[in-house]
Amino acid sequence: MLKENKRTKEILEEIYQMFPNACCELNYRNIFELSIATILSAQTTDKSVNKVTPLLFEKYPTAFELMDACVNDVEEIIRTIGLYKTKSKNIIAFSKKLVEKHNGIVPSNFEELVLLPGVGRKTANVILVEGYKIPRIPVDTHVERVSKRLGLAKSTDSVLKVEEELMKQIDESKYHLGHHLLLFFGRYHCLSKNPKCINCSLKEKCIYKNPLI
Repeated sequence: MLKENKRTKEILEEIYQMFPNACCELNYRNIFELSIATILSAQTTDKSVNKVTPLLFEKYPTAFELMDACVNDVEEIIRTIGLYKTKSKNIIAFSKKLVEKHNGIVPSNFEELVLLPGVGRKTANVILVEGYKIPRIPVDTHVERVSKRLGLAKSTDSVLKVEEELMKQIDESKYHLGHHLLLFFGRYHCLSKNPKCINCSLKEKCIYKNPLI
């Protein structure tokens, strides 16, 4: 295992002081619900997903029920979130494949997860690290943005490269927390537009504010 990067460690410790309770904000009771909620959360806030999933999971508690759902019924339940038509088809197809290939059980293997409808690299990593506690670092737009602004990755790095860089710099035992710290920092402080730079304790380490670092 590579030694934890000192600068990265200091950055995460500083963010921890800001967000000591950083955690998954999606509501779920099991890994199937986590998987569905994560698929639904793409380009949508967790808060809006949490508003629709109680009824969705009440009506379709497992993949066996959801695989036979009418797409129009699912659309009606989740219509308040972005891309609801595509997501309705995806979670039904996800459930069908889950039953056909895995007896309704969400796999704990990355290669198998990304073959499921609606599951990309980030979603698979969320399922693994959040659901199965397997060390991974999901990189969404927030994590990618702050990683580049804080110099944890290069501005030209792909999402995959950002993930690889973070996994090199953070101790494996801290992947789960590190992911949530960077996510919260990007979601609530280092915003895409109008980041809160004035009162930011990390501005001296920020390439966004100090491009010559």
